[in-house]
Amino acid sequence: MVRRLAYSVSEREHWISAAGGLLGILAVLWSSHFWIDGHGGVLAIASMGASAVLLFAAPHGALSQPWPVLGGHLVSALIGVTCARWLGGEPMLAASLAVALSIAAMYGLRCLHPPGGATALFAVLGGDSVHALGYGYLFSPVLLNIVVLVTVAVLFNYPFAWRRYPQSWHRRTQPAVQAAEKSMIPHSSLVYALSQIDTFVDISEDDLQRIYALALADQPQPAPEATSQPAEAVR
Repeated sequence: MVRRLAYSVSEREHWISAAGGLLGILAVLWSSHFWIDGHGGVLAIASMGASAVLLFAAPHGALSQPWPVLGGHLVSALIGVTCARWLGGEPMLAASLAVALSIAAMYGLRCLHPPGGATALFAVLGGDSVHALGYGYLFSPVLLNIVVLVTVAVLFNYPFAWRRYPQSWHRRTQPAVQAAEKSMIPHSSLVYALSQIDTFVDISEDDLQRIYALALADQPQPAPEATSQPAEAVR
């Protein structure tokens, strides 16, 4: 049931997401071509492929918003380069520690973005061409690629009214949500419920409230109680 609910999107949405990924990665590859030569230029942005899936296939997700994308990649790149420089003689340890510390840092900075782990890993295992960049790896290609990908995501998603990216730029205007405001779950209750689950949930509060409101609106209305009419005397 959970699997069916998660993938209950239209065929149109499948192809829109794919088209967005095509344009986003083309733009990233084109821009990165001028910064690192050869195969290194392509491999350095491999983690952007995972980011493209989030930005174009799940644009409402908490992991897909601009701050997680920007902060997650940059802090992971910083940690990855640092581990490569200080533990370069032990690449297995350096790579593992880079990913572990990146996860902890992204949690702490509230910018959890799974592809950031790949950015940290590649800073250690990317080879001499990446190591030669040093901390410049943060700016080119990582920062450059992030700016290009997020810019394409904003422009691409804008014409589609149901794809609100970034979510913070759009006000909630769905009639079903406005009509059910009195039935909304209080913010404090949502926070408490999420704290009891104690795991990261990749859905925004607005979308969670919208799902709740739409589910309520779809409930069948109770039939009105029949009122007994006094029987007329038969003459």
